[in-house]
Amino acid sequence: MPSRRRHSYGGGASPATVSSSYSNSTFTDRFSPTTTTDKSSSIARWISKIFINCFTPPDTVTSKNFDDSEQTIRSRRSSTGSVQRHYGNGIANETEHPRFTFDEIYDATKNFSPSFRIGQGGFGTVYKVKLRDGTTVAVKRAKKSIHDDRQGKEFTSEIQTLAQVTHLSLVRYYGFLVHNDEKILIVEYVANGSLRDHLDCKEGKILDMATRLDIATDVAHAITYLHMYTQPPIIHRDIKSSNILLTENFRAKVADFGFARVAPDSESGATHVSTQVKGTAGYLDPEYLTTYQLTEKSDVYSFGVLLIELLSGRRPIELSRVHKERITIRWAIKNFTNGDTLSVLDPKLEQNPANNLALEKVLEMAFQCLAPHRGSRPTMKKCSEILWGIRKDYRELLNTSL
Repeated sequence: MPSRRRHSYGGGASPATVSSSYSNSTFTDRFSPTTTTDKSSSIARWISKIFINCFTPPDTVTSKNFDDSEQTIRSRRSSTGSVQRHYGNGIANETEHPRFTFDEIYDATKNFSPSFRIGQGGFGTVYKVKLRDGTTVAVKRAKKSIHDDRQGKEFTSEIQTLAQVTHLSLVRYYGFLVHNDEKILIVEYVANGSLRDHLDCKEGKILDMATRLDIATDVAHAITYLHMYTQPPIIHRDIKSSNILLTENFRAKVADFGFARVAPDSESGATHVSTQVKGTAGYLDPEYLTTYQLTEKSDVYSFGVLLIELLSGRRPIELSRVHKERITIRWAIKNFTNGDTLSVLDPKLEQNPANNLALEKVLEMAFQCLAPHRGSRPTMKKCSEILWGIRKDYRELLNTSL
């Protein structure tokens, strides 16, 4: 019987409703370390004080903006999965011919039998499928609901995004099928579950600090690629631990592009995309939440939440904890500000010089990512450079202490 391992290919969560209590809340191999300086520490503590007090309303931004309706694509799809895309600007006209058919997917899943199911999400159900040529893939089957328009937009968004990205730390796209009322997306199968599963020890192995730093660096590189090296740039909009899949070697792959959006065109003078708020509670950029203005820095904020999650092992929102510890980033910032940094470390990890150093350095960077105003946050490229230096310092200290 096929594996029943759970995955989070299942697509973006529904638009989050966030309480007011939360609202107060390839690279070169050598980067010069730029962390744990007095300056970065003071910046982190300055940002911490802002979080402890409150979030101040963001400044009014005057800019050109893009409406959701501008990036439209009209498609003609056949039941075999071939597609002729007609882009809104009339520039591109491309036809794809995938090597699989709906009948093949139907047969491989035994009529979408529950025994092949490996995940469930806002987009629909995910199945592990072995194709006729022996390739194992993940098949995302869009759910049929009254929200057909929304589901169709998310399906189209994921196709458009996955079709143009190629990176070692991004889930690979194979193709899609539309057959009658069925919408099917075929992507790379990543065999080792999600980051959240491993932080919860559902896979039976505790992630050590070295692995967590590798994962953070992989994710940073993937998001940097989306922001800087795709044309046009892409904002993921749903960076979270359940969307980070791990390979057998514990390398990270970012998944689920259902909420992804094209970034503003800087050459036109635009500074943001005006769009309905979508994402997951606990990871949402508060400035985006209040202004509906989406930028690459919204991904940076979500990445900061992910870093706290990696270090502490806690979910962003933990309702089972006492009130003052329910919002993880606020709890972590308060402990850091009070000089109790080690209490943030996941209790499953050993407190030793190397782990303690990595904890403090990554926390300092995470708090900069969590700045209430996007202008105070670093770019993802800067985060990648800093993490590279932290990982290098960690390995050196770990080797000398053995």
